[in-house]
Amino acid sequence: MNKILRLALVALTSLTILSACNNGESYSDRLNAERNACNAYLAGQRIVNHIPADTIFEAGEDAPFYRIDPEGRVYMQVIRTGDRINDRAKTGQTIYFRFTRSNLETWYSTGVMEVNTTNEKDVSFDPTYFIYKDFTLPVSSQWGYGLQLPLNFLGVECEVNLVIKSQFGLTSEISYVMPFLYHVRYFHSQI
Repeated sequence: MNKILRLALVALTSLTILSACNNGESYSDRLNAERNACNAYLAGQRIVNHIPADTIFEAGEDAPFYRIDPEGRVYMQVIRTGDRINDRAKTGQTIYFRFTRSNLETWYSTGVMEVNTTNEKDVSFDPTYFIYKDFTLPVSSQWGYGLQLPLNFLGVECEVNLVIKSQFGLTSEISYVMPFLYHVRYFHSQI
């Protein structure tokens, strides 16, 4: 029985890795394509490669993108900071959010920034939310780590643009190795 289980696990792992590879591309090729798309997008932006020591971020439509993950998997442009002193997210708190996202590889290859997914204006979507810093729950883990990172620095009612590489994106899409540009607004309650 143990041998069958091991063979099944090896087969599942192999299928996951193979599904990430399109048209004969290796996983390494996919990582390079992801890096190239992110670098091309960020090359047209102002970049700050560290979190400000006082955690006071420049905000607005022309604010820089801050590298908020030491490995460069998430970059954040702050549009609105929210009340970062009196309204910070607490571990275990339900955080609702509205978002749009665009595939940066598609933008890189076509030059067109096309919205792939959104619940920004369509309130018929089920509410999107996560439980802050509780990745043991599927409602939180499905969104990946990247969407929660801004709340480590900003108030709950903030608005940001995020460049998120696949490892920190939606868990169901990690094997596709595609980076996305997100526009996200966070809320205390469902809207």
